[in-house]
Amino acid sequence: MNIKEAKDYIKNSVQIYLKKDQFGEYRIPIIRQRPVFLLGAPGLGKTAIMEQIAEELGIALVSYSMTHHTRQSALGLPFIKHKVYEGMEYDVSEYTMSEIISSIYDVMEESGIKEGILFLDEINCVSETLAPSMLQFLQYKVFGRHRIPDGWVIVTAGNPPEYNKSVREFDVVTMDRLKILRVEADFNTWKEYAGIKGIHNAVINYLELKKEHFYHIEMTVDGRSYVTARGWEDLSEIISLYEEENLKVDEALVGQYLGNERIVREFCAYYDLYNKYKKDYRIEEILAGNPSELAKSRAGSASFDERLSLLGMLLDKCTSEIKENMETSQYLTDLFTSLKAFKTMAEQSDSKEVSQAADMLKKLAKGKQRTVKSLEKAGALSAADRKKNNGIIFFLQNALKEVLSSEVTDTDGAFALVKEKFEKQVAQMKCQTKECEAHLHNLFLFAEEVFQEGNEMLILVTELTVNTYTAKFISMFGSEDYQKHADSLMLSQRQSDIQSQIAQLDL
Repeated sequence: MNIKEAKDYIKNSVQIYLKKDQFGEYRIPIIRQRPVFLLGAPGLGKTAIMEQIAEELGIALVSYSMTHHTRQSALGLPFIKHKVYEGMEYDVSEYTMSEIISSIYDVMEESGIKEGILFLDEINCVSETLAPSMLQFLQYKVFGRHRIPDGWVIVTAGNPPEYNKSVREFDVVTMDRLKILRVEADFNTWKEYAGIKGIHNAVINYLELKKEHFYHIEMTVDGRSYVTARGWEDLSEIISLYEEENLKVDEALVGQYLGNERIVREFCAYYDLYNKYKKDYRIEEILAGNPSELAKSRAGSASFDERLSLLGMLLDKCTSEIKENMETSQYLTDLFTSLKAFKTMAEQSDSKEVSQAADMLKKLAKGKQRTVKSLEKAGALSAADRKKNNGIIFFLQNALKEVLSSEVTDTDGAFALVKEKFEKQVAQMKCQTKECEAHLHNLFLFAEEVFQEGNEMLILVTELTVNTYTAKFISMFGSEDYQKHADSLMLSQRQSDIQSQIAQLDL
């Protein structure tokens, strides 16, 4: 299965394991809750999906790589305890609490979230001294004398033997107590993730042309060469930062993230070509509705690879703007909830002094900060939610400063000032929405004139459909261009199906 399918299976398993009856007992007893074992090549995003599952379910996440642990840190340190059995005194070896289990209790105490996932990576690569205790843990959920708390689901991950020489194969007794999910690399699944994550367009476009380079591991005379999904994502991030600083992206840099010399050379050649296309076609002019005749002429006669790269650059610019717009919209929606709470507090307050309004804003900001801190401690805060909540906190703190430095004298005046500040941001967001709509329309106009109803138009409509942000944007605000071509392409597909069926009848 691919990583997306694995995520769904794990998420469903966690939900089922945490399901309780009317008496508060888990429907599947703790002892019968099989740990999940995610088996797949390195760099597929196994850790990333665990973070996503915790965020989506609102539960905590504690992650450990087992290759970093010794028997003592995982099991606990031994100590001598004096005991009496049937009148006889004995010195008995016991163990302190495992670092791993103590971390779970720390997270519960600091975040206030009592249920979660314990994710143990590289579980089949533990040291020889730790292996017996690890197998006992997988079977009985116990490290030493300490069991993991109720409400915590165990998910593990590991690499197949062909990817890691230190892998230890589990025996049948252990395997029979695990839910085993075998995961393979899949570019189309990763591409959906890449669209949400904001992976650099040069990386996505290159992999569209060279899908076989998405995940590539081979043995050479110089040893094992490799390219993984993790490598592409990390490369994307460093390229974006290099571009911000106007630094040169070369083979020496790319080779730090991709472990295959041939793929490094080919990507660097494509990246140089990509930047040339970007400069020659002037993407901003096309989306502004002012494409040059040279750009239209060149695109019309270009090879399919060049057309695909151009379309990718146009889509990247357009979808990035739409993503930012949708995130701003969500931020303002959540901020509106905080401001409604501010208004209610002001209306119900006995005091109408401006200092009271300042205290209310301070209280709302601190409350939001506590929420963020709690989710961070639990490992259940996504990057998008962190950005949104930090934006709300920033707004409330700035509103507090403006209220204190203004000439307003009561809570009504303070609320009016904050409301005006909010409405300015709403107006800016609406202007941004109109700009996104205009750029989307101009993208279709250019594609109609240059590509007509060819494969490029099909790709354009498909990419807008599968992208989370553009699909939501179009459903909210509509797009006549999108609807027209989506309907047309579906009709064309139906006609092709009918013609195919007629041909099969051999009339």
